[in-house]
Formats: sequence, structure tokens, C-alpha cells
Amino acid sequence: MREFSVPPIVTVGDSANLTDPVWENAEVAPDTVQFVRPTGAADGPAWEDVTCRQFRDEVVAVARGLVAAGVRPGDRVGLMSRTRYEWTLVDYAIWAAGGVTVPIYETSSAEQAAWILADSGAVACVVESTAHATLLAGVRDRLPDLGRVWQLDLGAVDDLVAEGASVDPAEIDRRRAAVGAGDVATIIYTSGTTGRPKGCVLTHRNIYADIANAVPVLPNLFNAGASTLLFLPLAHAFARLIQVGVVYARATMRHCADTRNLVAELQEFRPTFVLSVPRVFEKVYNAAKQKAESDGKGGIFARAEQVAIAYSEALETPRGPGLALRAQHAMFDRLVYRKLRAALGGRCRDAISGGAPLGARLGHFFRGVGVTVLEGYGLTETAPAAAANLPSATRIGTVGRPLPGVSIRIDDDGEILISGELIFQGYWHNEAATAEVLTGDGWFRTGDLGQLDNEGYLTITGRKKEIIVTAGGKNVAPAVLEDQVRAHPLVSQCVVVGDGKPFVAALVTIDEEALPRWLESAGLPADTPVSEVRTHEGLRAEVQKAVDLANAAVSKAEAIKVFRILPRDFTEATGELTPSLKVKRQVVHKTYASEIAEIYRS
Repeated sequence: MREFSVPPIVTVGDSANLTDPVWENAEVAPDTVQFVRPTGAADGPAWEDVTCRQFRDEVVAVARGLVAAGVRPGDRVGLMSRTRYEWTLVDYAIWAAGGVTVPIYETSSAEQAAWILADSGAVACVVESTAHATLLAGVRDRLPDLGRVWQLDLGAVDDLVAEGASVDPAEIDRRRAAVGAGDVATIIYTSGTTGRPKGCVLTHRNIYADIANAVPVLPNLFNAGASTLLFLPLAHAFARLIQVGVVYARATMRHCADTRNLVAELQEFRPTFVLSVPRVFEKVYNAAKQKAESDGKGGIFARAEQVAIAYSEALETPRGPGLALRAQHAMFDRLVYRKLRAALGGRCRDAISGGAPLGARLGHFFRGVGVTVLEGYGLTETAPAAAANLPSATRIGTVGRPLPGVSIRIDDDGEILISGELIFQGYWHNEAATAEVLTGDGWFRTGDLGQLDNEGYLTITGRKKEIIVTAGGKNVAPAVLEDQVRAHPLVSQCVVVGDGKPFVAALVTIDEEALPRWLESAGLPADTPVSEVRTHEGLRAEVQKAVDLANAAVSKAEAIKVFRILPRDFTEATGELTPSLKVKRQVVHKTYASEIAEIYRS
């Protein structure tokens, strides 16, 4: 058993809560720009600044409306919307009114929304669109506790402000003062790769301790001059922590509700750092590589990629990059790397990646290009950031060391255990599930497998429940193979199978954005669907290259012997992906049971 602990930098007082930085910012730096939001005006500027003082005043105004509507201290209030300024405003207003925010992914089904609102006992809900309102209307008979529902697209904020005009602002001061660090701030329902979502109960202390200890060791990202464009769903604990961090550090944030506009908004807003999941970084890399190849510059890009990776790897050696490597790096910076940075707005030098493994290859590539992707690790139950690579301490291929105030232990069976003030209180109304993951002395069992080196750097090796045991008794960690296969520009997803079977196999999906270029190179119509070419020898040869690369990283007994290209990609709408883009393995196994069976019949 190996353990590594980092002492806390900040200790959260018993009277503290997450609204405190909003009030402090309004007093200390009232004119500092905290957010940039759309104006909604047909003419004039499309965006406007929201200062710290203005944000505090708007939080108070909306909180007064919630109080007028009957929201009491401790009441749960649902929040179902895309990532937008109003999400953040309503979240803080719920806290200021003494309430508990219950986020719901805006892509959730009626069944999922009904379960979350019913299980949490939400007394009210803020939704974004008519579609959301209609969805809730269809399940109201199953929600006896649910009272008011406000719709953002129909002026929910203005309605709440108007309704709260009769409430004394001093009531918000009283409500805020009554909320302590130990009170519940939010119940976040895990998107669930298996079974019904469980509600993770997080207190103000859990989230406050996490971000207050992370900000001092991430000065490049969180500072008064920093800015970020947030495009991940705020219902996800990772994005939520960044929101809290921006307010805590008095940085500036703009929300991006529609990722189809992401490139344009990045180039317009020019953030200093971004937050994303690995799949987005994979797409940026794949798109750049494919564009270079289609422009006849594939050879240049391939060499630039080799140099970027070599340069990054050399940064971790005592002597650093040599003169020749530095010269090549400078040349490719002018030819290639600068253009890649321009796609992120030109000012972005740091990024945070979480939610799934990034992989050493991509990590070295982006750092070599000039954008350091700091990979971190955590779960909703850990509020969520438990470990991270830091600008001053980065080891690509790992998820970094424990953040201040966090202890990480590797159990005898390889499972990662975490302790600290960031650990959640348990699952809402689910004592049995809570007892399964919280030890008697307060350690959280993550279900992930990992290794700690002598300096405390954590490497994730797989999920405990996802380990495949072949018929020959070989233990196989799917993540190692899947990450390598996904590295190919044509591959979108890879699911390794073989539990109880004589050999390891894989189900592969094709990136539908990358496919048209390959089709044209193969002399086929660019709109040919995957289902018609999945057995094409040329396409299979490309995927075989990815499989060969993956197999080179494991033993023969762990290698992928057979693969099948599936007729379509995984999506959230078809049920194979969670809203945070994790693959639901059980759904994939069920949906493609015949494909899997065919592999082992042949």
C-alpha cells in the first residue's frame, strides 16, 4: 500500500460559504470584469461586461425573487440549461437564498429529469427552453414536491427580479449569514455509465476547500488578469469548479452555449486558458492533421508533430532540448504551431483536461506546440479535483500529484482511495451505496485503479469494474488499448471486449467529421455513410494501423486480435455516451451483442 499527502494551503472556516467571494469581490474590486455575456440586442455590441459589483447585485435581485416564490433555506432547486451566464447567476442566487442547487443536464430525458427532481425533492426548477418546460410538464404528476418552474428563454431572470422587489434585501444578508461550510451546497447526480444516477451531496466546504487550495498552485490560470471561455456543461462538476474558481480568483469568464460556434468564439474572446475533455483535444489535433494532408502538407505536419513531441519530452530531461531541436522547434513554430495556437485565440498557453485519460502522446504534442494541457483527476464525489499536473510540476502521462489538502492511497488491489475536506457527504437517500464507497475512517473508494510513484505522481491504469479477464485468465485494462486506437484521426471511439472470451477484440467507430476526406481519397462519394464502407479494405487497413500501434504497448496475451467497425458513431442521443462523453459500456455491449457474438463465432 502506497500513500502520498499534500498539506492544505487554505483552511475553510466553519462560517464560510461559496457566495462569500462574490460579496468580497464587489467590495474590493467592484469595477473588475467578472463575466462577459450576450446583450441580446439586434443592434449595437453583441457582448457586454458584467462587473463584480453588478454580478453581486444581480445575484441579490434573483435571490430575492426565489425567496418571494417560497424557496426556504435547505430547499432543493433544479437547474436545467445549457452553459450560459444565467446558469451561473441562478446558481449563486440559489446559494444566496440558502437553497441547494440540483443541476440537470440540458440533454436529459424526461425519465432522467423526473428521477433527479423526485429523488432530490426539488421544490422549484429553472429551465432554459420551451422543450425543457414541455418535458417537465409531461412528468409533473410524478413530482409532488415541485412547485414553480421558470423558463430562461421566456424572461425567468426578469420575472424573478420583479417578484422579489417586495423582499427586503436584508433578508438575503440574513440567509447568507446562516449558511455555513457544513451545509449542503449542491446535489449533483452522476450521469451514470450504469444504472440510475446517484445524487452526490457536496457541502460548501467540499467545493470551497477544493478550489481555495487549487488556485494558489495554478497561478498561470487563476488570476485577476486571466480569462476563459467555458463550453462544457455546467451540470458537470468539473465545469462547475471552474466557474467557482473564476469567481474566487476574480478572473473573467464567458459562456459558450453552442459548441458549433466554439472556434469563432475562441478567436473572438481570446481566452488565456480553456477547460476541456480529451475528446475535444483529439478533435483539434485530428482536424489540423487532416487539413494539412488535404492541402498537400501532410509531410510537413508529420515532421512538425515529431519535433513537438520530442521537444516536450526533452523538457523533462535534466539538460532540456538541444540546440538542433530548439532550432527545428522555432522553425515549425513559424510554419505550424502558431496557426494551431491561433485556433484557440492566440493567447491560450494553458489548458485543463479531465473526465477521461488524455494520453501521453497528445499531452506532449500540445505542450510542444505551446499549449500546456494540465491533466487532472477527480470524481464528482471529490468535488471534483483531487490531483493535477501543475505549471511548476508536470509529468505528462500522469494526472499529477494530490492537490493541497488531499491524500491519495493505493490499496492492496490497486484501487485509488482519496481523503480530505473535498470528499462528499454521501449519496442522497442511498445509505447502502454510500457505505460501499466511504470507509470507516473517511477514505473514498474511487473504483479506479492506479499507481503512485515515489514523488507522488498518480497514473490511472483503468477502472476496477472494467478490467477484462480472458478465458485464459489474463487481466486486461481496456483504457491502455482504447487510448492508442483513438489516436488515429479516423477513429472516434473504441471499446475493448473479451471478458471470459479466448482473446481480446475491439468495437471501433469512425469519426464522421473525418470520414469525408478519407472517402474522397479512396475515390468514393464524400457523403457515403459509414455503414456502407465499414468492411472496405482501405478503411479497415487504416484502423488496423491504429490497432497495431495499440498492440505494441501491451503483451501478446493482451493484444487486440480482431476488430469490428460499427455502422455509426456513439452518441448521447442513442444512449452510448453520457453527457460528459464517457462511454456506457453496458449499453454498447447490449446494443452490439450480435456484433460481439459474431467476433467469437468466426
